[in-house]
Amino acid sequence: MSLARYLTFLERRRGWVLTAVCMLVVALASGARFLHFTTDYRVFFSHDDPRLKVLDALHRTYTKDDTVLFILTPKDGQVFTPTTLASIAWLTKQAWRLPYVQRVDSLQNFQYTYARGDELVVQDFYHDPERLRPADLKRLKQIALDEPLLKNRLISPQADVTGVSVSVRLPGVDEEREVPQVVAHAKRLAAELSKRDPNLEVRLTGGVLMSYAFPEASLHDLKTLVPAMAGLVLVVLYLLLRSAQATWVAGLAILCAIASTMGLAGWLGVPISPPAAAAPNIILTVAVADSVHVLISFLLAMQAGWLQPKPWSQVRLRALEHAFRLNLRPMFLTNFTTALGFLSLNFSNSPPFRDLGNLSALGVGFAFGYTLVLAPCLLLALPSRPSKPPVGQNGMVRLGEWVIARRRGCLTLMLGAVVGLGALLPNNELNDDLIQYFSPATPFRQHAEYATAHLTGMYVMDYSLPASGPGGVTEPEYLRVLDEFAAWYRKQPEVIHVFSLADIIKRLNRNLHGDDPAWYQIPESRELAAQYLLLYEMSLPEGLELTDRINVDKSASRFTATLKNLSSREMLDLERRARAWMAQNAPAYMQAQATGPNLIFAHIGQSNISGMILGTAVEFAVIALVLVAALRSVGLGLLSLVSNTVPALLAYGLWGGLNGQINMGLSVVASMTLGIVVDDTVHFLSKWQHARTAKDGDRTAAVRYAFAQVGAATLVFSLVLAAGFLVLTGSDFTINAQMGLLTAITIGFALVADLFFLPPLLLVGVKDPGLNLETLKAR
Repeated sequence: MSLARYLTFLERRRGWVLTAVCMLVVALASGARFLHFTTDYRVFFSHDDPRLKVLDALHRTYTKDDTVLFILTPKDGQVFTPTTLASIAWLTKQAWRLPYVQRVDSLQNFQYTYARGDELVVQDFYHDPERLRPADLKRLKQIALDEPLLKNRLISPQADVTGVSVSVRLPGVDEEREVPQVVAHAKRLAAELSKRDPNLEVRLTGGVLMSYAFPEASLHDLKTLVPAMAGLVLVVLYLLLRSAQATWVAGLAILCAIASTMGLAGWLGVPISPPAAAAPNIILTVAVADSVHVLISFLLAMQAGWLQPKPWSQVRLRALEHAFRLNLRPMFLTNFTTALGFLSLNFSNSPPFRDLGNLSALGVGFAFGYTLVLAPCLLLALPSRPSKPPVGQNGMVRLGEWVIARRRGCLTLMLGAVVGLGALLPNNELNDDLIQYFSPATPFRQHAEYATAHLTGMYVMDYSLPASGPGGVTEPEYLRVLDEFAAWYRKQPEVIHVFSLADIIKRLNRNLHGDDPAWYQIPESRELAAQYLLLYEMSLPEGLELTDRINVDKSASRFTATLKNLSSREMLDLERRARAWMAQNAPAYMQAQATGPNLIFAHIGQSNISGMILGTAVEFAVIALVLVAALRSVGLGLLSLVSNTVPALLAYGLWGGLNGQINMGLSVVASMTLGIVVDDTVHFLSKWQHARTAKDGDRTAAVRYAFAQVGAATLVFSLVLAAGFLVLTGSDFTINAQMGLLTAITIGFALVADLFFLPPLLLVGVKDPGLNLETLKAR
């Protein structure tokens, strides 16, 4: 079917077509009720990720416990007062009522051991705090600060901050309900404690709070950023197109594309993680492209009076036919390359970024389809009249003349910028900090950073260190290496606290030798250490057993180093040093791999870079072949790719000068934007080719024609794109915010390249400007 017949069909059957489109949109959008927000950080890893398997194996061995950590800061700066100790005791008791609770650890119920003759006494650290005398308080404070299992874990070195750690075991049946249920109960408990004891500042952190922060950030973005972006896009489109009807048509097509995409995501069961939550904003932004190019060509044709005055229905039909004939091929190419850019995110090792790419690619496809079907029906139905030319139209003609006259200077300046900013590329380094995934304004990050600065950290390196066999955790050699490993870790500047079975065994050995400090050492025999451990375990109350530290047959123990908030580079460096120490100092049977959520995030950030480099290379090759075939010119196809690698190079170079830290979100920007920024280049080259072949113009005149026909659309599209991605900088999820900022910078550089770099490249070797625009039109 020819384009003219297709548009005539839409004009005659637009009622039926609009009804069918509405039914399709409603059917797809109804799937939105099945959308669900994920609360598990594991969503960032593939199920077969080997490092995730190590973490899961550790959790299966010692139980998978998620934590809620209450950080208590007395305003008078003293933890060891009767009032504060009473508040700790009250919170310890109440915390056992949290949903899914497995264990509560605090100063009050720390299992303090001491000798009474030949007897080992195991009891809570203190009772009846109201009756404690100053001498008792001083003694408790000194004991706590001397105890390795308390200092920098449940009590700060200055004894001015303490914590109550609650371990919960979530069933995992309904994650959308379980995590919020625990968090809501913890917040109520914190509020009640603050009311009971005005002297206490209460903060909440821990793994459960981090899990809650992920969907909270996603929901915040969907509630705030999407409406803000929609309003911004409509306002910018109206100001630039100068047509309320054209803006309404574009907005409706984009809205249908978003509704269809997110509804289909619900039908397919795609979980909404913070990266995937950015999809509506991205679709809202990139879907503007098709509408902008068609609408600007349509408005220009109407304004120029294509086929004279009346009837207006024929004017609209011919103007629309002209707009589609001029833009259909480049529209297809740009949609293909944009979708390909997003689909290249499937090379990412992190599923949420694959979801983001797939949803965005779907949105691009829906936007293209609705532009071909919905937009013509609406434009043919509305009582359009010729309007003022889109903003920038006349200015683009003048800008084209300026660039042509100064093409050598433009080319020199652009090449200078490439060299100058390109030199800053090595300043970039991959660094992920899990806490800094969240905005500084989010309570979770504020409380987590406070906890790290004043008490303990959220980052850990966990080991399940094997012994020589069942019962081997009490072997003197095993305990000696364990103790030396703990001593090595405590000397590292990145470490806050170390939890080792060796510390418990040494304390028991001292207790059973009359609490003589000289006996704070590893027992000389396996039998003695085993007897101590058995005696201690039999004395522990229910809920405070050592099952989280020793496996069932006592063939391995858990070793935990709590760390400061480290970047991925620092984390991996510490892991490397620890592995080197183990290889040199521990027997072969004790060798084990470190794990922890933050550590596997650091590793996936590194591997994600490799995946995205491969994805970008594949994308580059495919786009090159498509453009060469579509433009029927090897030279133009390669030229378009050269001009479109420049924006990413300039953007990452500028980022290297301003920041230099590349997180997992920023690592996908080059691949994602390559498909986007190609759009305007394809439209420019398409118009340039049209002028040179169909209208028989020379290269200079063809550049003038391209500026006149596509310059305004390039300006509109780039401004809307940049504005859309800049809205993402308001995200509570820092990965999305920085991804939006770097993408906006890339789009800005792409606009500069399309206007000041590509035209001079097309005019290389041309000495005389030749034909002007009027001559070309006459031809």
